Amino acid sequence: MSDETVKNIFVIGLDEANVPTLRQVPGAERLRFHQLLTIEELQVGEVHLPTLLDKAQRVLDGFDGSVDAIVGYWDFPVSTLVPILSERYGTRSTSLESVVKCEHKYWSRLEQRKATDRHPRFGRVDLSADPPRPPEGVAFPMWVKPALSYSSELAFGVADEEEFHKAVAEIREGISRIGRPFEHILERIDVPPEMDGVGGRVCLAEESMSGVQVAVEGYVHQGEVTVYGVLDSINYPDSSSFLRHQYPSMLPPPVVAQLHDVSKRVMRQIGMDSATFSIEYFYDPHTQEINLLEINPRHSQSHAELFRYVDGVPNHHCMVRLALGEDPRMPQGEGEYAMAAKWYHRWFTDGVVRRVPSREEIDRVERETPGVRIEVIPEAGDRLSDLPGQDSYSYELAHIYTGGADEKELREKFDHCVAALGLVFEDAPPEAGATRK
Repeated sequence: MSDETVKNIFVIGLDEANVPTLRQVPGAERLRFHQLLTIEELQVGEVHLPTLLDKAQRVLDGFDGSVDAIVGYWDFPVSTLVPILSERYGTRSTSLESVVKCEHKYWSRLEQRKATDRHPRFGRVDLSADPPRPPEGVAFPMWVKPALSYSSELAFGVADEEEFHKAVAEIREGISRIGRPFEHILERIDVPPEMDGVGGRVCLAEESMSGVQVAVEGYVHQGEVTVYGVLDSINYPDSSSFLRHQYPSMLPPPVVAQLHDVSKRVMRQIGMDSATFSIEYFYDPHTQEINLLEINPRHSQSHAELFRYVDGVPNHHCMVRLALGEDPRMPQGEGEYAMAAKWYHRWFTDGVVRRVPSREEIDRVERETPGVRIEVIPEAGDRLSDLPGQDSYSYELAHIYTGGADEKELREKFDHCVAALGLVFEDAPPEAGATRK
């Protein structure tokens, strides 16, 4: 950093797991990270945006010092609060409109279509229709999901009309939790004619994609789009739930080059600047085609430890540097390990947690196994189906980060950690009226 003075960075939704990672960005000794709103305030229950803005502004207005940057690495509402608050307090960020063009999955598809044909056929589902019908031209199997959601919440893969109707019924029940507050955001921007009357509570259907899932991480600085990493996302067998994210990607260089090219064209179309992004794709090795799944208007905090292990710097570095108006260039291959992975230890049936490891037990496992970091999700007594932010088919028990020389070492470390955690839980009968999983 050129300026030796301390900079105050306000992180919307700063969580305990990311504090040590943020402190590993270059120049962190001259940065002070401050929490702005808690994860619970931002992600539990239905979001009330005016209340969140008021709380955030009271904190910022009462701060005895300079507000040098406002950043975040979560989806809505964090992604939209960043540009709103940055505009108010004169800090650097991308425009609110560019964020909404990514977060609103239907609008995002309309924008993607202007820049590339590398996306599935898609359309809106009329939730008021009885019975609801798939969009014209979109064939089974397909995914049905709200245009706005967290972590694949209320996203369902459906193979026929019966499954389609069940999915739509669940989406009708839950779509307002995020869709309604997002309408406050849509009121703040001028939407194009194709978005007139669409709103936030809209359901999207798109044809299923097959192949290898992959994520592209990058940023836009002074109008120039840079991709700094491509990661493979590997699912559990016969499941749509992630088993691990692995960096760097094992895809052939020509495929990686295609991913770079499409990502740059799409982000220029979106109009983002001074911000990070993460785009998810499918690559089909049989047809050698890539298909864009979704654009996230933020870097992935899930990948921060992986970049630190392999490149020597967590990708939080790009977010912080862009917010301070500085060069966000990432090093390549300067970390301790050749490969890294974030593993998701999951359970696929409901249950009640009876025992979780103590902090001391987790610390011991991390000390005994270099290149490992563990985050346990539930607490003793939690019912898995009550955990927030889960996908529609599984429950996350722990996140396990591993660095190693190759895939074999990454898996050995993961297996060792799972065995050492000593999680204990018992099956739970379905709750009355529950249909999930």
